[in-house]
Amino acid sequence: MKMLRTTLLVLGGGLAAFAPMTAPARGSKPAPPVIVTFTAPESIKRLERSRHKVDFFHLSNQFESQGNKAFCGPTSSVIVLNAVRMGNDAVAKPQDPSLVSAEDLEQLPPGFDPLFHRYTQNNFFDARVQEVKARAEVFGQPRGEAGKSDSGIQLRQLAGMLAAQGLDVKLRILDDSLKDAAVREELKQNLKTQGDYVIINYFRPVLGQQGGGHISPLAAYDAKSDSFLVMDVNATDQRWVWVKASALLASMRTPDVQEHRGYLLVTEGKPAQARDTP
Repeated sequence: MKMLRTTLLVLGGGLAAFAPMTAPARGSKPAPPVIVTFTAPESIKRLERSRHKVDFFHLSNQFESQGNKAFCGPTSSVIVLNAVRMGNDAVAKPQDPSLVSAEDLEQLPPGFDPLFHRYTQNNFFDARVQEVKARAEVFGQPRGEAGKSDSGIQLRQLAGMLAAQGLDVKLRILDDSLKDAAVREELKQNLKTQGDYVIINYFRPVLGQQGGGHISPLAAYDAKSDSFLVMDVNATDQRWVWVKASALLASMRTPDVQEHRGYLLVTEGKPAQARDTP
Protein backbone atom coordinates (compact mmCIF):
# COMPACT_ATOMS: atom_id res chain seq x y z
CA MET A 1 0.00 0.00 0.00
CA LYS A 2 1.51 3.27 -1.10
CA MET A 3 1.80 6.07 1.42
CA LEU A 4 0.20 9.36 0.53
CA ARG A 5 2.50 12.33 0.63
CA THR A 6 1.76 15.87 1.69
CA THR A 7 3.55 18.61 -0.19
CA LEU A 8 4.66 21.62 1.79
CA LEU A 9 5.01 24.92 0.05
CA VAL A 10 6.74 27.91 1.62
CA LEU A 11 4.81 31.13 0.98
CA GLY A 12 6.06 34.38 2.42
CA GLY A 13 7.76 32.70 5.38
CA GLY A 14 4.78 30.48 6.23
CA LEU A 15 4.05 26.84 5.50
CA ALA A 16 0.88 25.86 3.70
CA ALA A 17 -0.05 22.17 3.55
CA PHE A 18 -1.61 20.83 0.41
CA ALA A 19 -3.31 17.43 0.69
CA PRO A 20 -2.92 14.98 -2.20
CA MET A 21 -5.61 15.11 -4.87
CA THR A 22 -8.29 12.48 -4.40
CA ALA A 23 -11.63 11.86 -6.03
CA PRO A 24 -14.56 13.35 -4.09
CA ALA A 25 -16.75 10.93 -2.18
CA ARG A 26 -19.78 9.70 -4.12
CA GLY A 27 -22.70 12.08 -3.69
CA SER A 28 -20.61 14.85 -2.13
CA LYS A 29 -20.60 18.38 -3.53
CA PRO A 30 -17.32 19.85 -4.78
CA ALA A 31 -15.85 22.57 -2.60
CA PRO A 32 -16.63 26.10 -3.83
CA PRO A 33 -13.74 27.77 -5.65
CA VAL A 34 -11.50 30.18 -3.78
CA ILE A 35 -11.71 32.67 -6.65
CA VAL A 36 -14.62 33.55 -8.94
CA THR A 37 -13.96 36.00 -11.78
CA PHE A 38 -16.17 39.05 -12.08
CA THR A 39 -17.40 38.01 -15.54
CA ALA A 40 -18.69 34.62 -14.34
CA PRO A 41 -22.47 34.08 -13.93
CA GLU A 42 -21.89 33.33 -10.24
CA SER A 43 -20.38 36.80 -9.85
CA ILE A 44 -23.62 38.43 -10.98
CA LYS A 45 -25.53 36.49 -8.34
CA ARG A 46 -23.11 37.54 -5.62
CA LEU A 47 -23.24 41.22 -6.53
CA GLU A 48 -27.03 41.22 -6.79
CA ARG A 49 -27.60 39.69 -3.35
CA SER A 50 -24.76 41.53 -1.60
CA ARG A 51 -25.76 43.83 1.25
CA HIS A 52 -22.24 45.27 1.48
CA LYS A 53 -21.63 46.94 -1.88
CA VAL A 54 -22.06 50.72 -1.47
CA ASP A 55 -18.40 51.26 -2.36
CA PHE A 56 -18.63 49.24 -5.57
CA PHE A 57 -20.61 51.84 -7.51
CA HIS A 58 -18.38 54.77 -6.54
CA LEU A 59 -15.15 52.88 -7.20
CA SER A 60 -16.25 51.40 -10.53
CA ASN A 61 -17.23 54.88 -11.73
CA GLN A 62 -13.65 56.06 -11.08
CA PHE A 63 -11.78 52.84 -11.94
CA GLU A 64 -8.63 52.91 -14.06
CA SER A 65 -5.94 50.35 -14.81
CA GLN A 66 -2.40 50.84 -13.54
CA GLY A 67 -0.13 52.42 -16.15
CA ASN A 68 2.94 50.36 -15.23
CA LYS A 69 3.80 47.34 -13.09
CA ALA A 70 5.02 49.46 -10.14
CA PHE A 71 1.90 51.60 -9.76
CA CYS A 72 -0.71 49.37 -8.13
CA GLY A 73 -0.51 51.55 -5.00
CA PRO A 74 -0.78 54.95 -6.74
CA THR A 75 -3.56 53.64 -9.00
CA SER A 76 -5.60 52.34 -6.06
CA SER A 77 -5.04 55.69 -4.37
CA VAL A 78 -6.25 57.87 -7.24
CA ILE A 79 -9.36 55.70 -7.71
CA VAL A 80 -10.21 56.25 -4.05
CA LEU A 81 -9.26 59.94 -4.10
CA ASN A 82 -11.52 60.60 -7.08
CA ALA A 83 -14.32 58.57 -5.51
CA VAL A 84 -14.05 60.45 -2.21
CA ARG A 85 -13.82 63.93 -3.72
CA MET A 86 -16.00 63.75 -6.81
CA GLY A 87 -18.51 66.61 -6.60
CA ASN A 88 -16.78 68.24 -3.64
CA ASP A 89 -15.74 71.63 -5.02
CA ALA A 90 -14.47 72.73 -1.60
CA VAL A 91 -11.35 70.61 -2.14
CA ALA A 92 -8.99 71.87 -4.84
CA LYS A 93 -8.10 69.02 -7.19
CA PRO A 94 -4.98 68.96 -9.36
CA GLN A 95 -4.60 68.86 -13.12
CA ASP A 96 -2.20 66.65 -15.08
CA PRO A 97 -0.40 68.69 -17.80
CA SER A 98 1.28 65.52 -19.12
CA LEU A 99 -2.05 64.42 -20.62
CA VAL A 100 -1.99 67.11 -23.33
CA SER A 101 1.13 67.86 -25.38
CA ALA A 102 2.41 71.33 -26.30
CA GLU A 103 1.55 70.57 -29.93
CA ASP A 104 -2.05 69.78 -28.93
CA LEU A 105 -2.34 73.02 -26.97
CA GLU A 106 -1.31 75.04 -30.01
CA GLN A 107 -4.41 73.83 -31.86
CA LEU A 108 -6.86 74.92 -29.18
CA PRO A 109 -8.63 78.30 -28.93
CA PRO A 110 -6.75 80.86 -26.80
CA GLY A 111 -7.60 80.57 -23.13
CA PHE A 112 -9.30 77.17 -23.46
CA ASP A 113 -8.25 74.71 -20.72
CA PRO A 114 -8.60 71.09 -21.93
CA LEU A 115 -7.63 69.49 -18.62
CA PHE A 116 -9.96 68.10 -15.97
CA HIS A 117 -9.37 68.69 -12.28
CA ARG A 118 -8.87 65.13 -11.04
CA TYR A 119 -6.22 62.84 -9.60
CA THR A 120 -4.05 60.77 -11.94
CA GLN A 121 -1.21 58.33 -11.46
CA ASN A 122 1.19 61.12 -12.41
CA ASN A 123 -0.06 64.08 -10.37
CA PHE A 124 -0.57 61.86 -7.32
CA PHE A 125 3.12 62.42 -6.65
CA ASP A 126 2.88 66.05 -5.59
CA ALA A 127 5.38 67.73 -3.26
CA ARG A 128 3.67 66.41 -0.11
CA VAL A 129 3.58 62.81 -1.32
CA GLN A 130 7.18 62.99 -2.55
CA GLU A 131 8.26 63.78 1.00
CA VAL A 132 6.87 60.41 2.08
CA LYS A 133 8.28 58.51 -0.90
CA ALA A 134 9.36 60.01 -4.21
CA ARG A 135 8.29 58.60 -7.55
CA ALA A 136 11.92 57.80 -8.40
CA GLU A 137 12.26 55.88 -5.13
CA VAL A 138 9.29 53.69 -6.10
CA PHE A 139 11.34 52.64 -9.11
CA GLY A 140 14.42 51.93 -6.97
CA GLN A 141 16.34 55.18 -6.51
CA PRO A 142 17.98 55.21 -3.04
CA ARG A 143 16.75 57.85 -0.58
CA GLY A 144 19.67 60.15 0.16
CA GLU A 145 23.34 59.52 -0.48
CA ALA A 146 23.66 56.71 2.06
CA GLY A 147 20.20 55.28 1.51
CA LYS A 148 19.35 51.83 0.21
CA SER A 149 17.09 51.04 -2.70
CA ASP A 150 13.50 50.40 -1.61
CA SER A 151 11.51 49.88 -4.79
CA GLY A 152 7.75 49.51 -4.74
CA ILE A 153 5.43 50.82 -2.03
CA GLN A 154 4.84 49.20 1.34
CA LEU A 155 1.43 49.56 2.96
CA ARG A 156 2.65 51.88 5.72
CA GLN A 157 4.26 54.12 3.09
CA LEU A 158 1.03 54.23 1.10
CA ALA A 159 -0.85 55.21 4.26
CA GLY A 160 1.54 58.15 4.64
CA MET A 161 1.06 59.16 1.00
CA LEU A 162 -2.73 59.21 1.30
CA ALA A 163 -2.50 61.14 4.56
CA ALA A 164 -0.27 63.66 2.75
CA GLN A 165 -3.15 64.14 0.29
CA GLY A 166 -5.36 65.16 3.21
CA LEU A 167 -7.27 61.91 3.71
CA ASP A 168 -7.96 60.23 7.04
CA VAL A 169 -6.21 56.84 6.94
CA LYS A 170 -6.33 53.95 9.41
CA LEU A 171 -3.57 51.37 8.95
CA ARG A 172 -4.29 47.72 9.77
CA ILE A 173 -1.31 45.34 9.79
CA LEU A 174 -2.48 41.71 9.90
CA ASP A 175 -0.26 40.36 12.65
CA ASP A 176 -1.31 38.13 15.56
CA SER A 177 -3.02 41.04 17.34
CA LEU A 178 -5.80 41.15 14.73
CA LYS A 179 -8.18 38.19 14.62
CA ASP A 180 -9.93 37.08 11.45
CA ALA A 181 -13.43 37.62 12.84
CA ALA A 182 -12.68 41.23 13.78
CA VAL A 183 -11.05 41.93 10.41
CA ARG A 184 -13.94 40.42 8.47
CA GLU A 185 -16.46 42.49 10.43
CA GLU A 186 -14.54 45.75 10.01
CA LEU A 187 -14.25 45.23 6.26
CA LYS A 188 -17.95 44.39 5.95
CA GLN A 189 -18.99 47.49 7.86
CA ASN A 190 -16.81 49.70 5.68
CA LEU A 191 -18.21 48.25 2.45
CA LYS A 192 -21.79 49.05 3.41
CA THR A 193 -21.02 52.57 4.65
CA GLN A 194 -21.06 55.61 2.38
CA GLY A 195 -17.90 57.69 1.97
CA ASP A 196 -15.21 55.34 3.27
CA TYR A 197 -13.10 52.84 1.36
CA VAL A 198 -10.73 49.89 1.76
CA ILE A 199 -7.39 49.37 0.03
CA ILE A 200 -5.80 45.96 0.58
CA ASN A 201 -2.21 44.75 0.29
CA TYR A 202 -2.02 41.00 -0.37
CA PHE A 203 0.24 38.25 -1.73
CA ARG A 204 -1.01 36.80 -5.00
CA PRO A 205 0.49 33.26 -4.75
CA VAL A 206 -1.64 32.51 -1.67
CA LEU A 207 -4.68 32.95 -3.96
CA GLY A 208 -3.15 30.80 -6.71
CA GLN A 209 -2.37 33.85 -8.85
CA GLN A 210 0.89 34.66 -10.60
CA GLY A 211 2.96 37.55 -9.29
CA GLY A 212 3.89 38.75 -5.83
CA GLY A 213 2.65 41.46 -3.49
CA HIS A 214 -0.17 43.59 -4.87
CA ILE A 215 -2.45 46.49 -3.88
CA SER A 216 -6.06 47.07 -4.97
CA PRO A 217 -9.35 48.45 -3.64
CA LEU A 218 -11.94 46.20 -2.04
CA ALA A 219 -15.41 46.73 -3.52
CA ALA A 220 -18.05 44.41 -2.00
CA TYR A 221 -18.81 41.46 0.29
CA ASP A 222 -21.25 38.57 -0.24
CA ALA A 223 -22.39 36.85 2.95
CA LYS A 224 -23.70 33.63 1.38
CA SER A 225 -20.37 32.77 -0.23
CA ASP A 226 -18.36 34.61 2.47
CA SER A 227 -16.31 36.29 -0.22
CA PHE A 228 -14.96 39.76 -1.01
CA LEU A 229 -14.76 41.44 -4.41
CA VAL A 230 -11.21 42.59 -5.18
CA MET A 231 -11.18 45.35 -7.82
CA ASP A 232 -7.78 44.38 -9.25
CA VAL A 233 -6.08 47.42 -10.77
CA ASN A 234 -3.93 45.26 -13.07
CA ALA A 235 -6.58 45.05 -15.76
CA THR A 236 -3.97 44.02 -18.34
CA ASP A 237 -3.11 40.60 -16.89
CA GLN A 238 -5.74 40.03 -14.19
CA ARG A 239 -9.49 40.29 -13.62
CA TRP A 240 -11.67 41.55 -10.81
CA VAL A 241 -12.33 38.55 -8.59
CA TRP A 242 -14.47 37.39 -5.69
CA VAL A 243 -12.14 35.80 -3.14
CA LYS A 244 -13.09 33.53 -0.25
CA ALA A 245 -12.69 35.60 2.92
CA SER A 246 -10.41 33.10 4.66
CA ALA A 247 -8.09 33.00 1.64
CA LEU A 248 -8.03 36.77 1.25
CA LEU A 249 -7.13 37.29 4.92
CA ALA A 250 -4.43 34.63 4.62
CA SER A 251 -2.99 36.48 1.63
CA MET A 252 -2.78 39.65 3.75
CA ARG A 253 -1.20 37.79 6.68
CA THR A 254 2.06 37.47 4.78
CA PRO A 255 5.36 39.25 5.49
CA ASP A 256 6.46 42.18 3.37
CA VAL A 257 9.75 44.07 3.60
CA GLN A 258 9.49 45.14 7.26
CA GLU A 259 6.13 43.89 8.51
CA HIS A 260 3.06 41.97 7.48
CA ARG A 261 0.67 43.17 4.82
CA GLY A 262 -2.85 44.31 5.63
CA TYR A 263 -5.29 47.04 4.62
CA LEU A 264 -6.12 50.74 4.82
CA LEU A 265 -9.43 52.30 5.84
CA VAL A 266 -9.73 55.60 3.99
CA THR A 267 -12.13 58.52 4.28
CA GLU A 268 -12.03 62.29 3.76
CA GLY A 269 -9.81 64.25 6.12
CA LYS A 270 -11.29 66.57 8.74
CA PRO A 271 -10.01 69.86 7.23
CA ALA A 272 -11.64 69.02 3.88
CA GLN A 273 -14.84 67.96 5.61
CA ALA A 274 -14.87 71.23 7.54
CA ARG A 275 -14.45 73.27 4.33
CA ASP A 276 -17.41 71.46 2.83
CA THR A 277 -19.67 72.19 5.81
CA PRO A 278 -22.07 75.17 5.36
